[in-house]
Amino acid sequence: MTLRASRNARRALLQGFTTVRDMGSTGFVDVALARAVAQGWIEGPTVIPVGHYITITGGHCDLTGFAPGILERGPEGGVADGPDEVLKAVRYQIKHGAQWIKVCATAGVFSFEGPAGAQQYSEAEIRVAVEEAARHGLRVAVHAHGTDGIMASLRAGVASIEHGSMLTPEAIALMKERGVWLVPQAYLFDSMDPATLPPAVRRKFEQMAPLAKRSQEQAIRAGVRIAFSTDGPLEKNDPWREFGALVAPGMTPAQALQSATIRAAEFLMLPDRGTLAPGLLADVIAVAGDPTRDVTAMRKVRFVMKAGVVIERPEH
Repeated sequence: MTLRASRNARRALLQGFTTVRDMGSTGFVDVALARAVAQGWIEGPTVIPVGHYITITGGHCDLTGFAPGILERGPEGGVADGPDEVLKAVRYQIKHGAQWIKVCATAGVFSFEGPAGAQQYSEAEIRVAVEEAARHGLRVAVHAHGTDGIMASLRAGVASIEHGSMLTPEAIALMKERGVWLVPQAYLFDSMDPATLPPAVRRKFEQMAPLAKRSQEQAIRAGVRIAFSTDGPLEKNDPWREFGALVAPGMTPAQALQSATIRAAEFLMLPDRGTLAPGLLADVIAVAGDPTRDVTAMRKVRFVMKAGVVIERPEH
């Protein structure tokens, strides 16, 4: 995982991403990667790590399918049941370098634990994570597909909803009222061939894909704050593909670009980047073409500067 992370970090940087939020790694690989980049050991974006994502036993973000006793994890590894264990899990991630906290509030699509939208953490458990993170100056992002888990997360005070596949008018109104961000990973469902999935996963995929696209359309029309993000391995989901997936449900190319620059910087509370202005970090990229007319131009990044340093690119 560490070697793959190092490769992917440079790959993301060459594709024009100079700051990333990593949404969960085993063994604090993301924290180690963040430190290695900061110390100049490897080339990559500035990494904002979460440590282990926090999940119920057997939930979407737990490692399942092994024999009993194999790779069992507790709160230190992000598997926590009940408010007390959630509290311990949050504290442990922060102790070892997490700069955000991620909670898996609902089941997922590409796993075997049950209906994709099923709520897995109670509002009380999520609230414990939010309140403890806030004491340390951190915020909470939640993986949430289903409406019940989304609403519980919003009431608990989270900062972002990741996926948000089953949004309702009530959920959208509450997101706007509380300034909660949607991080949709819009290309996720386009990146998979349903025919390659196990039958149980394929059924969830086919149920959730149209709901997710509809939710994205509704959120864009309603003016929900949206931040750019990807999901899945870079080989299948290179970041440039996400721009087109955001334009498809209703964003303009300029809005899609802003979701990865000025809006993302606002979301991550990083005022020193995201725009070009004197005194800010000189993070600059250049592409072949005009992405405000054709957003697929983001595929052809030709120049990357991070903090005023030009990143040497391999010869093609």
